Amino acid sequence: MPAALIPSFLLYCFIGAITPGPANLCSLSAALRYGRTAALRQWRGLFCGFAVISMLSALITHLLGTALNQYVGMLSWVGAGYILWLAWQTLRDSGHGEETADPAAPCFRTGLLLQMTNVKVMIYCLSIMAIYILPYTDSFWALLAMGVFLPFTGPIANLVWLFAGAFLQKLFANYRKTVNVVMAIALAACAVSLVWPY
Repeated sequence: MPAALIPSFLLYCFIGAITPGPANLCSLSAALRYGRTAALRQWRGLFCGFAVISMLSALITHLLGTALNQYVGMLSWVGAGYILWLAWQTLRDSGHGEETADPAAPCFRTGLLLQMTNVKVMIYCLSIMAIYILPYTDSFWALLAMGVFLPFTGPIANLVWLFAGAFLQKLFANYRKTVNVVMAIALAACAVSLVWPY
C-alpha cells in the first residue's frame, strides 16, 4: 500500500471498528447485564474469532481475489439470522439474575461464535484486503501481515463499548428491560442493514 493511503486506511479501520455492530453492541450489553469480568471473558472469544476471520480473509483473498464478491450476499443472510437470534435472546432476558441458565451469557464460546458469524467483520476484513492490498500486490505475505494487524482494530473498539457498558451498569440497573429492548432493536437494525440491499 502506498504511504499516501495510510491515513485513509487508518480512518477506515477506525470507523469500521468503532461504529455499532453486533460485537460492539453485544460487548456493551454484556457489560451492562453481567458486569466487566463476564464481558471480558466474552471479549477474549471476540478477539480470537476476529483473528480467525482475519487470517481466513487473507487466505481467501489470496486464493479467490475479486471473485469473492458473489458470496457476500449469502454470508449476509447467515449473519443476519444469527444477529436476530441474539436480539431475541436479549429481549427474552428476564432481569432476575438467572445468568447461569442464559444460553447467551457472556463467555469465550459466545464471543467466538458471535465473531465467527459476524458478517460485518467478514466484510470489513475482506474489503480492507481488496481495497488496500490487492491493487498494489498479490503477495500472500502482505495479505498475511494485514491479517495479523486487523485483530488489533475491531476488538480494541469492542473494549471501548465494553468499558462504557461497565461504567453505565449501575445507572442502567433500574432500566434493565428498557435497555434490553433498545439493545434488541439495535441488533435487529444491524441484521436488517446487512441484508437490505439484497
